[in-house]
Amino acid sequence: MNVLVTGGAGFIGSHTVRALRARGDSVRVLDALTQPVHEPGTKPAFEEGVEFLPGDVRNAEDWTRALDGIDAVVHLGAYQDYLTDFSTFFTVNAAGTALLYETIVARNLPVRRVVIASSQAVYGEGNVRCAEHGVLSPGSRAMEQLAKAEWNVACPLCGRATQSVPTSEESADPRNAYGISKLAAERAGLALGDTYGVPTAALRYSIVHGAGQSPRNAYSGLLRSAALRMRAGKPPLAFEDGLQLRDYVAITDVVSANLLALDHPDAPGRAYNVGGGRAWTVIEVIDALREVTGVDVEPELPGTYRVGDVRDTVSDISRLRSLGWEPGADLKDVWRDYWAWLDEVSPAASIVDDAYERMQREGVLRTSQQ
Repeated sequence: MNVLVTGGAGFIGSHTVRALRARGDSVRVLDALTQPVHEPGTKPAFEEGVEFLPGDVRNAEDWTRALDGIDAVVHLGAYQDYLTDFSTFFTVNAAGTALLYETIVARNLPVRRVVIASSQAVYGEGNVRCAEHGVLSPGSRAMEQLAKAEWNVACPLCGRATQSVPTSEESADPRNAYGISKLAAERAGLALGDTYGVPTAALRYSIVHGAGQSPRNAYSGLLRSAALRMRAGKPPLAFEDGLQLRDYVAITDVVSANLLALDHPDAPGRAYNVGGGRAWTVIEVIDALREVTGVDVEPELPGTYRVGDVRDTVSDISRLRSLGWEPGADLKDVWRDYWAWLDEVSPAASIVDDAYERMQREGVLRTSQQ
């Protein structure tokens, strides 16, 4: 099969490309190599049998070149960040995806399958259970609440404390530009694919971890920031109170989900959560990283929070499990491998602090009045 992987020089993309080549597929990569994920002037190195096309998913001519002779597309190319350049999220993620289908339809291309990378970010705040009112979608926390360091989610009906529960694919209420743009891309792909006969599946990744995750990308989150600060002899920073719940999934499990979505006859027409199968608090992840690295440094809890962030989000992965997929990696092994990989690439220690300072300047990262 001839497969196009957009964003194929990135973290998830490069792992997916290797897996496709390992099973004998011919692979073409379309990637703009943009900062901060990629360093200026660097070129990706691919194994034999991979064709690289520099190009932008916002450009119709690039799509035309990239789709020539292609049987299937894994569409991973996206813009990710916490910054306030809102329009960029939509032009890259939503309009870029629409242009993929526009090109296929306008040129009557025989693309047999498209897999769209979506995100857990489409949920906004994850589902919660209230003792009185059951499972609810609570909406976002008020900025006034966060400014007072009141982190937990209350029932929107009675104000009581709630408990986080896994969120299924039926829920979607994104509150930041990235999540909104990914939901738009996902819905465009599923609807246009259905209308025009392009079988499409969307995968809502939880927080993906593994070696190769760009240390330059502020969006890559907790593992990157904690590990880089620990390597520099600094305590990792935990936002809010460090007890917020997250869902982490290994890159190997994400790649297996990508291949399943490419191949399974029943995959098209739906979105699927791709998660790790359990919830971790931020503090638990930092403690695990301390354990596997032997770096014994306590995290700092300065009461900072990110605008548009959520308290808890954990994915219900039963839908993808019904197709035969199961997360199999031990995340502690993944974090140990990531730490060893950092030794190979030796990223600058200042990357994390520079990212924090920029988010503070732009009002994305704020400190509560606790």
